[in-house]
Amino acid sequence: MDEIKIFSPATVANVACGFDVLGFCLDNIGDEMVIRKVDTKGISITKIEGFDLPFQTELNVAGVSAQAMYDTIQPDFGFEIEIYKNIKPGSGIGSSAASAVGSVFGMNELLKKPFTTTELIQFAIKGESLANNCEVADNVAAALFGGFTLVKSLSPLEILKIPVPNELFVTVIHPQIEIKTSDSRAILPKEVSLNNAITQWANFGSLIHSLHTENYDLMRTSLHDVIIEPYRSNLIPHYNQVKNVTLKAGALGTGISGSGPSIFSLCQGVETANNVRDVIHQVYSKTGIEFDIYVSKINLKGMKVLNTN
Repeated sequence: MDEIKIFSPATVANVACGFDVLGFCLDNIGDEMVIRKVDTKGISITKIEGFDLPFQTELNVAGVSAQAMYDTIQPDFGFEIEIYKNIKPGSGIGSSAASAVGSVFGMNELLKKPFTTTELIQFAIKGESLANNCEVADNVAAALFGGFTLVKSLSPLEILKIPVPNELFVTVIHPQIEIKTSDSRAILPKEVSLNNAITQWANFGSLIHSLHTENYDLMRTSLHDVIIEPYRSNLIPHYNQVKNVTLKAGALGTGISGSGPSIFSLCQGVETANNVRDVIHQVYSKTGIEFDIYVSKINLKGMKVLNTN
């Protein structure tokens, strides 16, 4: 096998109270990438469609993660990467993670899987750090493992798979504005009050328990962020209005996807998710801001091989 085409899914990170440690994988929203073995040594990005991104390996998240893996294995051949970008950079639904994960996943498949899924994350976060100015694994873990993932530790790296309730759907609105992850991290406080910290970790523990037990009522009372949202919500037009109408429409909880501007609403059942989509559409259609809305089941498998040669 010398060439592989893969689907690299979009993801939602933080999930309200799980800043930098919790994420989940979206279905049918993502990038496509082609990875091929070539005689010339090294990593080269030969094609990018969809958005204007750098071709230089050291400036592209897919190239950085691929180079980290390449330097580890040091093969006597090289890899070419084609990127068909469907997730807008700065969207808040894991655009950089999809690229960072896609290159190393494809290379690993062509090499007959010398690395475990967890080991691939070690390379992918090198690419993510180019976009975030720090190493985080919440998006890349969700893309690679699928479903919900909890980053218990970065050093040593430990990822926990969290069960996904059968009736759980998500509605995501992506306003067509860009918020750079590095900028949205810069506005966050360096210290938080003890009261807020206690509230946050109580909500987070309750959210994880609700996922294990399929307790939607508990999930509804747990999807609250008292630390990050008060700062980042100011960067997202009409955020509070969207949150209010989605909760009234039956969403279990609404929050900022990653660093924004995308907003996610977790819902019990597709009917509620569609109702939430409709009320969001009513709000944003009056704003003059272009947007996309997705209704998605939680993607349990993550990365997908489309074809091989």
